[in-house]
Amino acid sequence: MIRPRYAFLAFAACAIVALSSCASGGAPEASNNGGNAAPVASTPQVTDASTTSSHSGHGKKVNINSAILSELDKFEGMLGVPALSNKIQAGRPYASPEELVAKKVVTQEQFDKIKDMVTIEEVKLTGEAKDVDYMTKLGLMKGHLIVAKELLDQNQPKAAEPHIGHPVEEIYADVEEQLNERKVKEFKTTLISLQDLVKSNGKADSIKTNFTNSMQAVDGAIAALPQAEREKNAFNLQVINGLLDSANSEYGAAVADGKISAAIEYQDSRGFVVYANELYKTVATSMAKENPEVHKNIQASIAELIKVWPAAIPPATPVKAPLEVTKLVKTIEAESQKAL
Repeated sequence: MIRPRYAFLAFAACAIVALSSCASGGAPEASNNGGNAAPVASTPQVTDASTTSSHSGHGKKVNINSAILSELDKFEGMLGVPALSNKIQAGRPYASPEELVAKKVVTQEQFDKIKDMVTIEEVKLTGEAKDVDYMTKLGLMKGHLIVAKELLDQNQPKAAEPHIGHPVEEIYADVEEQLNERKVKEFKTTLISLQDLVKSNGKADSIKTNFTNSMQAVDGAIAALPQAEREKNAFNLQVINGLLDSANSEYGAAVADGKISAAIEYQDSRGFVVYANELYKTVATSMAKENPEVHKNIQASIAELIKVWPAAIPPATPVKAPLEVTKLVKTIEAESQKAL
């Protein structure tokens, strides 16, 4: 997989914090396009997403210069173009969204369907939005590792490999600056060690130990956030919606012609939903007291959503169509908004 920037969370914070008010989604450090400077027409605009931001995520835009695969997968699902996410990344950098057509990544007809959803604008995150972004990225790491562990337990190391690689190859670089700011001990080498062990068919005991160390490292990074913030309903709901939004995109890319054609994307989405469910359980009691009706609706929707992924190995036929999954995710997002 191409090594993207998990700038998702300008997406996720601009989508999740999406329950607060960002202007248009994009991603921090979008100017870092992995190398040579591009012949851009002008300096990218920067939108500030702060503590008070709040939006539902429906109007967010994806920064095509910095978004990661799971964010770009939504276009792959919408347009039905195989490997479109990789093609968009390979065509970087873009001086304008219209260059998707100029560089023959998509046709004009296809671009017209997504033009209002893409941007090259950066988003500078501050305050709560920055914390949501940080927590959601770490949540995505957890989701990848959760599904990797399921596959390892089923003696499927080859299938587990990509999910162990994603936290290192896609997410770590994008969250590294925040890890340093929060004085979190470096754990990239721990993740790489686990990845190498699985690739080389290492001993089961060694893999188990390294897996535990990797999970503990991610949990330690999460613990760098203030405990009071991590216990807030509103904060967790924003993170959960970011995870579910990413899961929705991945699932949309996994299903084609009524079949699950991309097992990795199916498994990615499963991991994100499983962790989102775990996270909701931490605030369920509080939600039931403070917002009983909202809690009831969210809990019911999550329970229905969980059924879509009966196991880590994809079923022969999708349990639900992508549009049905999108509807459930949007229901959870709408209900969450009431609690904010």
